[in-house]
Amino acid sequence: MKKLLTRTNDYLSLVKFSHTVFAMPFALVGFFIGTKTEEDGFSLNIFLLIIACMVFARSAAMGFNRYADYRFDRLNPRTAGREIPSGKISHRHALLFVFISSALFIIAAGLINSLTLVLSPVALAVILGYSYTKRFTPLCHLILGLGLSLAPIGAYIAVTGAFALLPLLYSVIVLTWVSGFDIIYALQDDEFDRHTGLYSIPAVMSRQSALLISVLLHTVTALLVVIAGVAGDGEVIYWVGAIIFLALLAYQHYIVKPDDLSRVNLAFGTTNGIAGLIYGLMVIVDLFIREL
Repeated sequence: MKKLLTRTNDYLSLVKFSHTVFAMPFALVGFFIGTKTEEDGFSLNIFLLIIACMVFARSAAMGFNRYADYRFDRLNPRTAGREIPSGKISHRHALLFVFISSALFIIAAGLINSLTLVLSPVALAVILGYSYTKRFTPLCHLILGLGLSLAPIGAYIAVTGAFALLPLLYSVIVLTWVSGFDIIYALQDDEFDRHTGLYSIPAVMSRQSALLISVLLHTVTALLVVIAGVAGDGEVIYWVGAIIFLALLAYQHYIVKPDDLSRVNLAFGTTNGIAGLIYGLMVIVDLFIREL
């Protein structure tokens, strides 16, 4: 039993399961917007399948990222202790984990509707392909954001079988938000990336310039949050959530400086995790409180 728990923890650590909080709240936003659109309303079956899709897709993406970056992780002192370089999980077992997670994602998507089944390989291509983008373009942060941005519109499609503007707005919010904070996270490895020929925005320009681009992306995020609130007829609960979300975005830029990266993990993980959870919850509550 102890060995099983250890192995389970190794795989949960491999995929950084706790980071599911970045996209999951927005997937639920897409789901609940869809339930308000459809006459049938809430479906527990669809809800659970969306959760399954999110877990399996993210597990596949993170597992493949660790598999693809194994050689670089082994050379980087910051990442040498990760599961594959340290030998906790073999290279072959990591790839097998990716195949199983990908297959389960496609199966779960297929159980929702035909459109989600058809789109599932496209989603996989984006989230798995991201792992190689750092080898040839500093725009890799935007590809990561694009991968996570599929959550709101994907969940909406799962409920309705169609596209719509409002969940698409939330997808673009996720794209700019995630891209912005991933640039902050990449500051930790700017010198390593530069020396090993990897691309990231901090690696190809100064830290000051990289942080400025992150600020610009989050400024776009803020504008989109306002537009989504207006387009979705958001009321007080929505705007309270929006203010907290944007305040936490501003806070991370306050605590991370070009010459002081000591609080990058606080900005990347804790601050953004809390921001996404609060905003997502407030959006959902706002959707339903209007009927009371």
